[in-house]
Amino acid sequence: MKTSHELTLRGVIIGAVITLFFTAANVYLGLKVGLTFASSIPAAVISMAILRWFKDSSVQENNIVQTVASSAGTLSSIIFVLPGLVMIGWWTGFPFWESFSVAALGGILGVMYTIPLRRALVTNSDLPYPEGVAAAEVLRVGASSKSGAAEGAAGLVAIIAGAIASAAFAAVVATRVFIGEFDAYRRFGHATTGIGISLSLALVGAGHLIGLSVGLAILAGIVIAWGVLVPILTAIHPAVGGAPIDVAMATWSHDVRFIGAGAIGVAAIWTLLKLLAPVIEGLRGALAAARTRSEGRAHELAQTERDIPIGIVAGVSAALLIPLAILLFAFVHGVLPPAVAIPLILVSIVYITIVGLFVAAICGSMAGLIGSSNSPVSGLAILAVLGIALVAVVFAHGHPELTQPLLAFALFVTTVVIAVATIANDNLQDLTTGQLVDATPWKQQVALVIGVIVGAAVIPPILDLLARGYGFMGAANLHVAPGSHPLPAPQAMLITALAKGVLGGNLDWSLIGIGGVIGAAIVAVDEVLRATGRGKLPPLAVGLGIYLPSSTTAPVVIGACLGYWYERRLRGETFADIGKRLGVLLASGLIVGESLFGVLLAGVIVASNRGTPFALVGDGFAGPAEILGTLAFIVTVGGLYAWMRRLARGIPEA
Repeated sequence: MKTSHELTLRGVIIGAVITLFFTAANVYLGLKVGLTFASSIPAAVISMAILRWFKDSSVQENNIVQTVASSAGTLSSIIFVLPGLVMIGWWTGFPFWESFSVAALGGILGVMYTIPLRRALVTNSDLPYPEGVAAAEVLRVGASSKSGAAEGAAGLVAIIAGAIASAAFAAVVATRVFIGEFDAYRRFGHATTGIGISLSLALVGAGHLIGLSVGLAILAGIVIAWGVLVPILTAIHPAVGGAPIDVAMATWSHDVRFIGAGAIGVAAIWTLLKLLAPVIEGLRGALAAARTRSEGRAHELAQTERDIPIGIVAGVSAALLIPLAILLFAFVHGVLPPAVAIPLILVSIVYITIVGLFVAAICGSMAGLIGSSNSPVSGLAILAVLGIALVAVVFAHGHPELTQPLLAFALFVTTVVIAVATIANDNLQDLTTGQLVDATPWKQQVALVIGVIVGAAVIPPILDLLARGYGFMGAANLHVAPGSHPLPAPQAMLITALAKGVLGGNLDWSLIGIGGVIGAAIVAVDEVLRATGRGKLPPLAVGLGIYLPSSTTAPVVIGACLGYWYERRLRGETFADIGKRLGVLLASGLIVGESLFGVLLAGVIVASNRGTPFALVGDGFAGPAEILGTLAFIVTVGGLYAWMRRLARGIPEA
């Protein structure tokens, strides 16, 4: 394989441009549904379509492009925490330099932490790294044959078609000619429940990507939340008056989502305990590899084993703590007395160092087991915020006036930890791809750092635009256009509520305890299913099904079932593998198109100060809009999948 062109300026620029689109899409999707998607494969396809016009391009250069794009897109997961600062009224927007710095410093630290883990968790590991292997397969097929080139071109068409279709559908929804959400809530005696289904092609695409087992686990969570908990709780405490949807949503918001938080917490802890032994073994292997380098035998290493030297890794990691301490001091300067601020910052730096290394190892292992998209990073964020909130409680003791600034500080520190976690979650997947296409690790690791810096620069203005255009649930301090619908930002809302409850001493532990019991029962069922070979029930996915509103989770379940049905129809066909890959790219396009339109709509809302600037009809058209939207949704989804099958059939075999 050619390796002369790998870490090139044009590759970095292409990766940075792709980053603008996929990072914006991930920010919007994460704030809307609490999920992000892996952008490695679509970025690789776009890269191949561009670089194929350059005769001196190589598969390794394409790998650099997807590395930059995917690391930047993955960093967008800081939205699982950072909006909490707006929700509590600490910020009224997202100041660029503070937001950039917290993302960049945490992200680069995450890159450094994963370098000594590469050999242990990738080279000398049997972890499958499904997304990394899939991305490598796309790169190798695209570079090795005419069939691969044809598939690359078809893949680009699939991404663009999916993006146009979802953006167009979202645009019609914005005119209110199509309904955006189908709701059905009813009373049954004193009990009230129902379900909402968002007609979102982006969420259908997200469901396709997460797969059937995770989709069915989310469905189980929906059934537990809306088929069991909401009816029981509304029957025990019947509401006087009020529309069924208002009663059901109030019960879910005030009670059920905290039960879901308890289930997520137990599932996260169980996942960590299961991975503890392999992570410890992996760290031992990493230390052994470092000793080999220190003995002066690095020249014996193959090209695919040449990492950034461990001395540089350690030096950079230590050096990052200085600007990080300065950033934390600037964050609390003037709001916390020095006697509190200085020791709190010192403790927090130690906390970030230790917990960051721990979550890097855990996330790397989880990504290797179930893929970056399915890895429960938000579960680790819950544990991280509880840890730093408990530390903050010590400093708040006897000083109730410090509760608010300490709450903001806890969220800020958790943002650093989540940046470390999410980058580690992605990096080892990317390094797996690199190993399979004979890439040079140190060059890819430099590309990862570049991707982090680009992503950290892109995320704050997008967040600020969405905050001003839509606002966030629970953020009363934002001045948004009348009629706009706030984004749920579910993880940020949960993490903020937990931190606020710990510091305020009013967290309803009974609800979280009930969720913990439910989570333990789900874990037991999952273990039995796995032990007997009857399938699996991912506990974290069930917890998300309980915690997230059904309007966002139901279309994800629909997408998971559609993806399974689509791939099942391909069984036995000679073009089955091509069809599956094109299905993934179509799903990615569906996410990107609607998300980018959502960002564009936010800009129009801000500029016009109207919540529904594209509305063509009023509330009186709601009935026809429901029928038209539902029929158009079904026809669009069915037509896209049928067309994708025909597209795959037409690609010549290798």
